[in-house]
Amino acid sequence: MCRGDDIAVGRDGIARRRPRRLGRSEEGRRPALRRGGGAPYVMRDPKTGNYSGFFSDLCRDFGQNVLKVKVEFVDTSWDNIVAGLQSDKWDLSLALNDTPEREKAVAFSAPATDYNVSFVYNKNNPKIAKSLRTLADIDKPNLTIAVMSGTSQDKAISAELKQARIMRLPGNDETRLSLISKRADLLADANITNMLLTEAHPDWAASFNPAPPLAQQEVAFGLRKDTPKADLDVLNSYLAQQTKSGAIDRLIKTSVQSMLTTGK
Repeated sequence: MCRGDDIAVGRDGIARRRPRRLGRSEEGRRPALRRGGGAPYVMRDPKTGNYSGFFSDLCRDFGQNVLKVKVEFVDTSWDNIVAGLQSDKWDLSLALNDTPEREKAVAFSAPATDYNVSFVYNKNNPKIAKSLRTLADIDKPNLTIAVMSGTSQDKAISAELKQARIMRLPGNDETRLSLISKRADLLADANITNMLLTEAHPDWAASFNPAPPLAQQEVAFGLRKDTPKADLDVLNSYLAQQTKSGAIDRLIKTSVQSMLTTGK
């Protein structure tokens, strides 16, 4: 999560600096922003404890430049991401997929980015058509698609692909190695995760985002259900400005490049 010395994301909302909620409370507790998804959404350096990733950067910028407060990040587990928000242990959850089930428990901001399932393939593979548009273009008996077993990506392609062979593997490393070694023709993963692979191997890796998008979801900030609309509007206005200016796209690319540099 991330905390602000007087950040405005409490029961009284996120946009106003109210003495009790937005500064230190009477009990001395500081409101908090819970960090959510993994890289490149939110990343923590184990040596320094510093947070990076484009959702962390958005949080920091919103706190410092819109709310004019200091922001501090504090970690917690995925199991507590919604429950902690509901119980007022923190005030904003970062990088949450906006799902119907979660909407029953928490409120969501406008999306900062989208989640969907995309595919990476070797652009020199003669079995893959040069122009890919729909899932039907890769749902062929002679094509093998690697996916991490049991993931949402696995469920999504299993429901849609009827002819292609699905190679289910235990982890991300195994799926990537299967593509690199040409045991698989395509790799199915989250679109932003696949961006890491195509950026790391621009000489041969290409991405395919089917139309319509597969398993499309919005990735946003989570807030308590009782957050006032006026306060949510301020956060949404900020996100709209960042999207329109291209700032979010730049932050995503910077986060991806940072991961690639760190991994070298």
